[in-house]
Amino acid sequence: MSGARRQALVGAGLVVIYTGLIAAADAITKRIADGFEAPQMFAVSGAIVVGLSLLLARGKRAAIRTGCPRSMMLRSAATVMAAVAFFQAFRLLPFADVFLFIGVMPVLAALMSGAILGEYPRPAAWGALLVGAVGVACLFPAGLHAVEPGHLWAGFAAVSGTFSMVMARFIGRHESNAIAQVLWPNLALFAVSLVGLPLVWRPMGLAELGWIAGYAGVLFLARWVSVVALRLLPAYAVTPLMNLQFVWMITLGALAFGEWPAAGTLLGAAIVIASGIYLLWDQMRPERRFERNLRIEP
Repeated sequence: MSGARRQALVGAGLVVIYTGLIAAADAITKRIADGFEAPQMFAVSGAIVVGLSLLLARGKRAAIRTGCPRSMMLRSAATVMAAVAFFQAFRLLPFADVFLFIGVMPVLAALMSGAILGEYPRPAAWGALLVGAVGVACLFPAGLHAVEPGHLWAGFAAVSGTFSMVMARFIGRHESNAIAQVLWPNLALFAVSLVGLPLVWRPMGLAELGWIAGYAGVLFLARWVSVVALRLLPAYAVTPLMNLQFVWMITLGALAFGEWPAAGTLLGAAIVIASGIYLLWDQMRPERRFERNLRIEP
C-alpha cells in the first residue's frame, strides 16, 4: 500500500472515531440545553478542557506554544461562534435535523479550502459537493417559509465550524502541535462564557456537573482527533466523512430523546452521505495523488 493511500486511510479512520465522539458530545449538549444556558455549560466544560490540555502539556511551554498566533486567533473566534450556534440549534431543532447542516459543511470546506489553503476540488468533486447541498433542501419540502430560527442557528454554526476546521488544517501545515490547537480555542470559549456567566448562572447538582464533565472529556478527545485527521486529509475530504455522524445522531436521538427523523431528513441524509463517499474516493485516486505531489505548498 502506498504512503499516500495509507495516510488517507488513517485519516479516514480517525474521522470515523471523531464522529462517534462528537455525536456523544452533541447528545449531551442537547440534554443540557433544556435546563441551562450556553455560557454556563461552556464556562464549566471549557475550564475542564483547558485543564486537560495543560495536564497533557506537563508544564512544557513548547507544547502549548503556537507559531501561527493570528491564525489561532481566527480559529478560536470561529470555534466560540460555532459552539454557541450549535448549542442554540440543538435546543430548537430535532437532533437529526441539525445533521443536514453539518452535511453541507463539505461544500463550505471546498469553497474555503480553495481560497485559504489552495486545495481545489476537481470538477467532478464539485458535482458531488453540490449534490450534497441538494440533500439539505430535502429538509424544507414546503419551501423557504418553513425555515425557523433553529435552522438559521444551524446554518451559522456550519459556516463558523467549517472555517475553524479549515484554519486547523492551515495551522497544521506549519506545526504539529495538536495540544495547542485544542487549548487556545477552548480557552477562548471559557473566557467568553465567563463574561456572560453571572447573568445566567443556575445552581447545578452533581448529576448536571457529571454530564458536563463527561461532555468536556469527550469533546477534548474529539477535537484532538480532528486536528490530527486534518493534518492527513484535506478539509473538504474530511467533512464528508463526518456524515457518518448521522447514523450516531439517529440512534442517540431515538434512544435518548424519542426523536425519529422524517422521510425528508432520511432522504437528504442519504444524498449527502453518498456525496461524501464519492469525495473520499476522489481523494484516493492515483491521479489525484499525482496532482497533490506537483502542487507547491504556500
